[in-house]
Order: sequence, then C-alpha cells, then structure tokens
Amino acid sequence: MAVLLGAGAVPAQAAPTESPRSNDVVPAAAVAERPFMGWTSWSMQSSKYPGLNPDGDYSYLTEANVLKQADALAAKLKPYGYEYVNIDAGWWRDTGWVPKFDQHARQAADPARFPRGMKPVADHIHAKGLKAGIYLPVGLEKEAYANGVAPIWNADGCTTADIVYPDLRTTNGWDSAYKLNFDNPCAQKYIDSQAQMFADWGYDFLKLDGVGPGSFKSGDNYDNVADVAAWQQAIATAGRPIHLELSWSLDINHAADWKRYSNGWRIDTDVECYCNTLVTWENSVDDRFDDAPAWSRKAGPGGWNDLDSLNVGNGEMDGLTRAERQTYATLWAISKSPLYSGDDLTRLDDYGLSLLTNREVIAIDQNGAAPARPVTPAGDQQVWGSKNPDGSYTVALFNLGDAPASVTAHWAAFGFTGNASVRDVWNSRNLGTQKNKITATLPAHGSRLFTVRPGGTTLVPASYEAESAANTLSGNASVGGCDACSGGRKVGNLYLGGKVRFNDVRVRKDGIYTITVAYVSGDARSVTVSSNSGNGTSLKFPSTGDWGTAETVSVQLALKAGANTITFDSGTWYSPDIDKIDVPQTL
Repeated sequence: MAVLLGAGAVPAQAAPTESPRSNDVVPAAAVAERPFMGWTSWSMQSSKYPGLNPDGDYSYLTEANVLKQADALAAKLKPYGYEYVNIDAGWWRDTGWVPKFDQHARQAADPARFPRGMKPVADHIHAKGLKAGIYLPVGLEKEAYANGVAPIWNADGCTTADIVYPDLRTTNGWDSAYKLNFDNPCAQKYIDSQAQMFADWGYDFLKLDGVGPGSFKSGDNYDNVADVAAWQQAIATAGRPIHLELSWSLDINHAADWKRYSNGWRIDTDVECYCNTLVTWENSVDDRFDDAPAWSRKAGPGGWNDLDSLNVGNGEMDGLTRAERQTYATLWAISKSPLYSGDDLTRLDDYGLSLLTNREVIAIDQNGAAPARPVTPAGDQQVWGSKNPDGSYTVALFNLGDAPASVTAHWAAFGFTGNASVRDVWNSRNLGTQKNKITATLPAHGSRLFTVRPGGTTLVPASYEAESAANTLSGNASVGGCDACSGGRKVGNLYLGGKVRFNDVRVRKDGIYTITVAYVSGDARSVTVSSNSGNGTSLKFPSTGDWGTAETVSVQLALKAGANTITFDSGTWYSPDIDKIDVPQTL
C-alpha cells in the first residue's frame, strides 16, 4: 500500500523483530534505586547566553555538542557518580523546528543535527562508561499523523488513524500532539514501536514531556496516565532497562500514578529563565522552596521528585551569586532530586566544580532516605531536615531574604535536646559539640548544610489534641475526622476568624519553648499563633500535599511556669487544619 508520509518524513530506520542485547544492560531493579545523576542539553539549548545558540533558538543541540559534553562528563564528573547524558527536545527537528519522522510515524534524527543518527551517539556515550538519554513529547505528534495512513511498526493492520481519537483531540502541555486512544490495541503497539526503537539504538533513559494532569493543563484530554502506563509496559518488553522520567509540573493528585508507572517526575515549572543566563534566582530557583514540601513524602527508591536541572557550575553563565549556587545545590541534595547539570561542562569554574563534586553532599542526595522537608514555617528564614539511615540528621539552614540574617536550628524540632556533634558538610569540617541548637548568620539567599549526630536526650513531650473537649473553638472551627491524624480527628474550618485555643498547656518553668504543631493543609496556608495574652505571629505552614496527609512544623513560643494557652487564629483568610501540639517539658 502506498503511504503518504507526514511533513519531513524519511525512510524507516529498520528495527529488527528481536532487539539486540547489549552487554552493558543493567538489572531492571537498579533503575532509579537512587536519584540519577548526569547532564542535560536543555538549559543551554534554551538560553540566550551569548554564543550558545548561534544558528537560532535551540540550535545548540547537535551531535558534536552532545559528544563534547559527554567527554567532559566522563573526564570531570563520572568519578563522582554522574553518568547520564540526556538529549532533550529537538533531536528530530531542524533549526526551523520542522520535524522528521520515519514511515511508521516515529521521530527520526535530523540529519543536520545528528548526521550519523542516534545510535552512534549512544554508542559513543556508552564507550565512555556512561548512559544515554533521549526525549519525546507525550502523544502522537500532529505532523506524524500522515493523513492517518502511516502503518505502525510491527502491528499488522494498524495505522495512525487507529491510534488516536477520530475527532483528533489534542494533548500535552503545548497541544502539539493528538491524544492516543488506548481503547484500541494499536495505540499500545505504537508506544511499543517507539520503545523498541530506543532500546535498539541503545538508550537508557527517556524524558516524556508535557505529561498531564499537570503542565498547567487539566481535563480528560490532558490526562496522560494511560500513556505513562503504556510506556512502562513497552519498556518492560523492549529488552533493555530504560529509566522513564516525566515532565513537567506534574499534578500531585496523581502522585500514586507517577510512582506506579515511572521512575521520576518533575514537580515544578522549568528552572531555566529563557534569558541571557541559564537561570536566575527569581526565575525560578526560589520557587522550589514553596513547591517541594508537598512532594516530600512521595519519593523513594524506584521513583524520585525531580526539581529540574542543577545549573551551578559556572557563575557567569548560570546568572547566580556564589551563595545562591550553594543554596540551589543544597536544596536539590536534601530533596533527593536527581542531580543533572545543564551547564557547559567544558567551562566549569573552580567553585562550580567544587559544588558538583562534593562527595558528602552527593552522599546525602544518594542515601536512599526520604527527602527533607521544612521543620519551621515558610518564611524568609527556614530550617529543613530529615533523618538519615544511620540515625543522624541532615539539617539545612536557609536565608531566602534579600539581606543577611541569622537562622537557628533547634534540636527540639528534631525530637531531642542536649548535645549533638555537628559537621559542616560543604566545608568538610567538624564543628564539635553544639548544645540544643546551632545558629549561623547567612548572606542573602545563603545556606548552611550540616550533619547532626544526637548525643543528648530524646524528648518525650506532652501532647495536646486539638479536638480535646478542654479546648475552646470559636468562629467556624469544628472537629472532623482525619485518618492521618493522632486520634483520628482534627480541628478544621479555620477560616475567616475561626480559632482553636489549647487550654491548660503546662510547663515547669518560664522560657521559650519549641512547640511541634501537627497539621493538615493541601496548600500552603498561614495562621496566627500566640501564647497566653501575647501578640500573635502570622506563620505560613508548608503544604502537606493533600488534605489527607499530616505533617509537622515547630514554632517558638514563650510559656510561663504552670498553665498556658496556645491559640491558632485564622484571621481574615483560610488556615491549616490543626491535629495536635507537642510541648517539651524541658527547655
């Protein structure tokens, strides 16, 4: 049958029925056991930095440039665990962004960008002891439809008309593709054919982009859960382990789907600024401090929260101060994000190289523990932390303000008091014993990162339930059920003046106490907290991810010996639901 090829179609790059088996295939169980590390082409492709894209937007992406970065990765970063070389959008498009497809509607390498095709590129990367990554948008690209008559590879009787809906409804973050209809088995066959092509070429990683719900799209057309499931199935039968990474700004309400079907998921917008540097602090490195907490309990071996590329390797090109670069790298590491640079690895400055190759920081990222989350409210000064498998704690101090400021981590926020040994991770220096807390003065947008080993006493606090009949509720506040909460109940409806006042909170002596607040909040919300008759402080509690998950933050309150009251007041807006408070009995 004659086939009408789509725009820019080229002859098929034959894929054998039996996939060749490579000697460097790793066991499937090893995929995403830890967050991946490597390099991506997109940051330089997308930047207006002088000289990066001399032949027009995104023209940086070429075989020569990819292999140059692969060689630099092997020489400079491979000894530290960096291994993936990920080719991003455009490998099948010319500099005018016109695409090329084979006769089976699969993307085909642009001969100007990749004159030898994609397999020799993967072969070169593998020869360096590295792994090769590639990219696709979700769905059937419109230009690949070819009037509906392009035959699907290895699927007798299936054409592009069979794999999409008859009304040609669109999908993905840019509406650049037709939505696949998995009610027809031909749609799975199409995904199988793409996965087999990548496996035959030797690729170890696929970034599937524009996936929804997410990417600022919602509704049935943009629900790509079935696509992701189809990719997982196709990879399982392709004969080669392939890490499946999803992008971008995925919907947290489908976190269970992303975890079930993929190895990683972007939680936010692009970190790149699309300006004359790779990134800026405001667009959008600092956004992650607001968005990462909600995802902190969603990641683990096999699937990780992806904060996007880590562009800290060259201050001039990255567009960041030294303090911002360290803070950027600190948040990525404690969040267990994949660590993949978008920098020109041939031009790393000494400071950038030191950030990317600090073995202790990398070890924190790679230790398999849950991501850190804030232990204090979300203000300009924040403390984040997590417990490590060996019983120590990772503790990070952040000053997100525009002027220098002091930040303190209280050991009570981590459940212990007394002495602890502290190591300054970035500076690889032991700071000795610190009692009850550690304080640092940080520059604007600055940070410190510590490993803390408790040597004191585990706190056994007194707990006070929000729903207790001893408390006073006012305004709209009411008791409701909560499976994730202590005692199965909480106080909610804290809005427009709703309050919960804890009565008869007792301590033995006057002082400033670290109170742990357990709460539920599907988005970040503020509440005014006060003790006794004192003036309240409005504090923003980070999102817990949904209204069925409880988390904690610590707040500092002045209490007097004997009985006290602690009040949570919604004021003029909406506040988190309150589960309970834990009050230490010693300072």
